[in-house]
Amino acid sequence: MATDSANRNETGDLSGKRVAIVGKLAGMTRREVFTALREAGAHPSEKLDDRVDVVVFGEDDLTGIGDQAISPDLQEKAASGDLQFISETTLWQWLGLIEPHQKLHRLYTPAMLSDLLGVPQQIIRRWHRRGLIVPARQVRSLPYFDYREVSTAKQLAAMLASGLSPDRIERQLSAISEYLPDVQRPLVQLSVMVEGRDILLRQGEGLVEPGGQMRFDFDREDDFTDTFSIVDPSEELPETANQWESRAADYEDDEQLDEAIRCMRSALSIGGPSADRSFRLAELLYRAGHLDGAIERYHTAIELEPDMIEARANLGCVLAETGRLVEAVSALRQAIEVYDDYCDAHYHLARTLDELGREREATTHWEKCLELNPDSPWADEAYARLHPEAD
Repeated sequence: MATDSANRNETGDLSGKRVAIVGKLAGMTRREVFTALREAGAHPSEKLDDRVDVVVFGEDDLTGIGDQAISPDLQEKAASGDLQFISETTLWQWLGLIEPHQKLHRLYTPAMLSDLLGVPQQIIRRWHRRGLIVPARQVRSLPYFDYREVSTAKQLAAMLASGLSPDRIERQLSAISEYLPDVQRPLVQLSVMVEGRDILLRQGEGLVEPGGQMRFDFDREDDFTDTFSIVDPSEELPETANQWESRAADYEDDEQLDEAIRCMRSALSIGGPSADRSFRLAELLYRAGHLDGAIERYHTAIELEPDMIEARANLGCVLAETGRLVEAVSALRQAIEVYDDYCDAHYHLARTLDELGREREATTHWEKCLELNPDSPWADEAYARLHPEAD
């Protein structure tokens, strides 16, 4: 009976329909889905009675739901085509929550992930750059990650918290992929665990490989020197802009920011004006504490690519950090003009307007922040600003 009969309603129009939820939902709380249904013009129902038009089966509890949950009257109504059974995933599609042309609800930007996990943004971007987390959507240069990638990011954050360095995590995951060529993303495709300073494969109750129980000897650095080389000053200097940019990334990963800045400047000198490289240089300058230099490079990136949302938003944040609040408001408003669904920009604009004493203007952006992502790390702050009486 839990078979999806969504083909009877190909348009997914829920307006005016009474919708009941059976089982536990994986993607939303019951309160959240009821709110979403009302916004779609539907009527959420707490009861599974003969007035229901659509029954949604929660994916977390599908295995525990059988025909006994559906009365004979409802089964007869379904047979006549007056009642539809759909999966949770189909409901999200009908509500427009996972369609690519819809607003980016319930997705996370690097800044949101940073706040959620307590991990610096540069580490989040590094994971993205190395393919450890893969965005569900990318709006120009800005990645958005869904809940599956959030789960992967949480695993990586836990490894960092256990004492593993970003470099060691990447080397060991790459080593697993070398041993198992069909496995490109071990954290997604395999069950792994951290023991001491090692990432190990888990199988059943033990750590098992073909031929018996064993552990990868990741401490044998000589096994991986050809694959995982660090920058050697004796190496020949890069010749192309891309090579200089790659060298900059190596230095950045090693927290040698001044060297990374030098290499990125060389990449720009050889390759000519580039919005992406100017943005990366701005990020490096900011991390190194050169705020005025970062501001100038953000401006350069925007001049070269006016629609670079993250450059406009980051410019606004740095301007606010240096006390140039009015300029910060202007930069953040321009980011929103480029893309109104950018939750990060609404959040930082709301905070800056509050700091300027313009609470009435800030309210609009706190509300927008909640609308765009009610589960963001900033949702509690937004709610508190909108409802101070609740404190």
